Order: sequence, then C-alpha cells, then structure tokens
Amino acid sequence: MRPTFMRGVKKQHLPTKVCATCGRPFAWRKKWARDWEQVKYCSDACRRGKGA
Repeated sequence: MRPTFMRGVKKQHLPTKVCATCGRPFAWRKKWARDWEQVKYCSDACRRGKGA
C-alpha cells in the first residue's frame, strides 16, 4: 500500500533528517516509507561507519 501523504509532494517539502555519521541532511525516500522513524544514515557507506 502506498503512503498517500507523500504522493505529489515537492522535494523541498519532504521530511528531512541529519545523518548520524557524516552530519549531512538527507530527505525522505520512497524506499524508506515503511521505516522512516528508524532511518539514521544517508547511505550504506555511512551505515557501515565509513562516512560519505
């Protein structure tokens, strides 16, 4: 099921977070729709602790 609250939202209006490793801001992605609350890192490299 698609999250209807994100349909048609412009990129500048998407929710954002700051990466726990590199400190850069990153925006919501469709693939993170189910677990946005648990997302902490902007990329796999940051998740592995190597930085972006």
